[in-house]
Amino acid sequence: MAEAWVFPTFVLCLCGFFTSMRPSEPFITAYLVGPDKNLTQKEVFNEVFPVWTYSYLALLLPVFLATDFLRYKPVIILQGASLIITYLMLMYAQGLMATQFMEFFYGVSTATEIAYYSYIYSVVDSAQYQKGTSYCRSITLVGYTVGSVTGQVLVSLAQVPLFYLNAITLTSVTLAFVTSWFLPMPNKSLFFHQAHGCVDKKELTIKAAGLSPRVLSRAALEDPESKVPLNAEESPPAAQHVKEGQAVGGGGLLEVLRILWLDLLQCYSSWPLLCWSVWWALSTCGYLQVINYAQALWEEVLPSQDSDIYNGCVEAISTLLGAVAAFGVGYVKISWKDLGELVLCSFSVVIAVAVYIMDTVRNIWVCYVSYVVFRSTHMLLITIAT
Repeated sequence: MAEAWVFPTFVLCLCGFFTSMRPSEPFITAYLVGPDKNLTQKEVFNEVFPVWTYSYLALLLPVFLATDFLRYKPVIILQGASLIITYLMLMYAQGLMATQFMEFFYGVSTATEIAYYSYIYSVVDSAQYQKGTSYCRSITLVGYTVGSVTGQVLVSLAQVPLFYLNAITLTSVTLAFVTSWFLPMPNKSLFFHQAHGCVDKKELTIKAAGLSPRVLSRAALEDPESKVPLNAEESPPAAQHVKEGQAVGGGGLLEVLRILWLDLLQCYSSWPLLCWSVWWALSTCGYLQVINYAQALWEEVLPSQDSDIYNGCVEAISTLLGAVAAFGVGYVKISWKDLGELVLCSFSVVIAVAVYIMDTVRNIWVCYVSYVVFRSTHMLLITIAT
């Protein structure tokens, strides 16, 4: 059915909106060092925030494999459950150790985001990939912007205590958790549950030749025929004896790890791809660290207990500018193959300068502007790199 993709996309977008609509997020540091939690800045910066960093890192690979094995939906549900636990503990748990456990569950929720972004490709036809991706990614930006603006309005105009922002956020993530149960269960995944359909001789030949399915798909987008051996009808003996289940990747954990290893060797034998991947890894690492500790820096520059803060407004502006910049890239007619590295290098310097200024110039408005430049530029570069 042509419109079969609409329902799972709609439900997933609802889930993504409620998951990212968190009014308390821009004020988390102010809440932790405020009277509700009464933690010191040293405890928050040195003993609480690092728990998220390292738990997120430790969970990435296991969650990636579990996401594929469980076929996405259970992991999306786990994300909602971990966010509920996170905000319940944020509201009611007291003490340093309880807050550290809260950060661990937050690390679980961020590590499981991969299920949300990859689910759509398992339930819609490839012809709808672009639409589905656009909707699911843009709705999270909308949710984050709505949450940031809501939080700022409630704090600045209505003088709502930060505790109640967490209550609103808890309600939002609970709605996301409930919504996730209505997602259709996928029948396939990338590695563990590939579809057991009709496999033609060309697919068997490619598989027997050891080509990565993802590399094949990418090649097919360029030219469906150019990457397929001309003598596909005379496939090698190995291909003739490959069972259908094996041809589509049906295997256990060892088989999946073997495929991942072969993909790794094949992909990173390309020098340009290796360079871009290294940049992506370093850029993402730096981005997450800045995002994690930006509020801590602002708290030092201008303590929230002494004056009004505008963290929510800054987060909303940076998200909107980043989204506009990323959207505009699609309409810029330049050769990224020729100029991509130059653009990447130039804007990376802009990001580095913005972070340096934010750290050295102890003025809250300079920090805010530098953060907006940093975040929106990073979103632009990630789009270009993609």
